[in-house]
Amino acid sequence: MKSKLAILLWATSSDAPHLCAAPFMYAASAAAMDAEVEIHFAGKSVELLIHGVASKICTSEEEVRPIYSFMQDAAGAGVKFFACSHSVAAHLRGQGDFIPEYSGIAGAASFVARVLDPDWTVLSF
Repeated sequence: MKSKLAILLWATSSDAPHLCAAPFMYAASAAAMDAEVEIHFAGKSVELLIHGVASKICTSEEEVRPIYSFMQDAAGAGVKFFACSHSVAAHLRGQGDFIPEYSGIAGAASFVARVLDPDWTVLSF
């Protein structure tokens, strides 16, 4: 069984909060199974890494837990959060007040390396 999981967030963003919790739940579950887990934020999903953004949105009007809570669960389980450098430049335009769980920059080549590596499994949201 593979023990490494890379998750790409591309369609997930503050504009589509109903899509935001699942990736972090899958990531936390995999980490709880002792998998090494990375989440790569691309496109507008990088906004979730800015302090205050994910703490203000929930998956629905009925949900009381903010998305940031799901992110904290994943990070607490050991999941690493990486932002695409191009997406940071395109969508954040100088905002650099990242959440403490942010692990750093990992561009497209870093994620593609995970896709091509037979030791890694990949999910995309």
